[in-house]
Amino acid sequence: MIRLIITYVIAGIGVALFHALSLPLPWLLGPIFACLFAALAGRPLKGNKLINDAMRSVLGVAVGATFTTALLVSMVAMWPTLLMIPVMVACIGVIGVPYFQRIWGFDFATSYYSAMPGGLQDMLAFGEEAGGDVRALSLIHATRVMVIVVALPFILQGYWDVDLSNPPGAPAASIALSQLLLMVFCGIVGWQLAKAVGMFGASILGPLILAAIMALSGVLQHRPPAEAIWMAQFFIGMTVGTKYVGVTMYEVRKDVAAALGFCLILIVLTFIFAEVIHLADLALPMETLLAFAPGGQAEMTVLALIVGADMAFVIAHHVLRIFVVILGAPIAARLWGAKLQS
Repeated sequence: MIRLIITYVIAGIGVALFHALSLPLPWLLGPIFACLFAALAGRPLKGNKLINDAMRSVLGVAVGATFTTALLVSMVAMWPTLLMIPVMVACIGVIGVPYFQRIWGFDFATSYYSAMPGGLQDMLAFGEEAGGDVRALSLIHATRVMVIVVALPFILQGYWDVDLSNPPGAPAASIALSQLLLMVFCGIVGWQLAKAVGMFGASILGPLILAAIMALSGVLQHRPPAEAIWMAQFFIGMTVGTKYVGVTMYEVRKDVAAALGFCLILIVLTFIFAEVIHLADLALPMETLLAFAPGGQAEMTVLALIVGADMAFVIAHHVLRIFVVILGAPIAARLWGAKLQS
């Protein structure tokens, strides 16, 4: 409990500093940086998985509440860009696996699951089962998520002059209590139902689906208030930063350095795909960047909500990416590994 309180205080200091310096997304980036530096300094930080999952459910409800019939109809037209997601995942694997193996000397299992842009827990589970280095996988994926999440706000602000200081929703006091209770219902029930059927990303996709049903039926008429979105940013940012607790200088020199180099590759690939899609006039450039950036699903949802992007477009592409990686990665790893051994 003491470690948890210390972590909250450090994350809160990060928020205050970012506010004082007028830096973008203080509730998300402040906790990330504060907890990152504290972890590297050897402070005993700790996150809370239950609270983090609950915050992800807030984001799920926020996305689901934006769904309309017109939005669903527009999703049919997304198929050209959705088809490019498996292509991008394949490109990431073809470049990433040799990068980790030949440049940094990781074994095949660690290299393969470090390169795959899937969810952290899924890649750790698959990588451990394949005999990979779980600690290296954890640091590499945590760094991938952190770098993408930190870089994108500055790119959005510098290139598109996006105002990231806008509140992500209406104040709680302006929303009817019945609507707030309905959001809580969608968050808890959607999460638990999705978890019961074994859905991947249950804490965010379950509430998203249930809230979307409620919104399409006209029952849910608001998305979660600004205070709830800020709270979700705070806990998600804190969780990203605490992934570095216990990291050694050797791991910084090898695992984190390898991850930083890989992040540059990912950013370049993202811009290439975004530019191709833009030139083909298939989607708007900002939405494309958010949809194809291989960051964490929850973190990309936060950014899309704040900048007012097309939520259906962004979320559909991230869900497909995770789906492709979870279903395809183990099969491709076995085929690739078998080919290398033959």
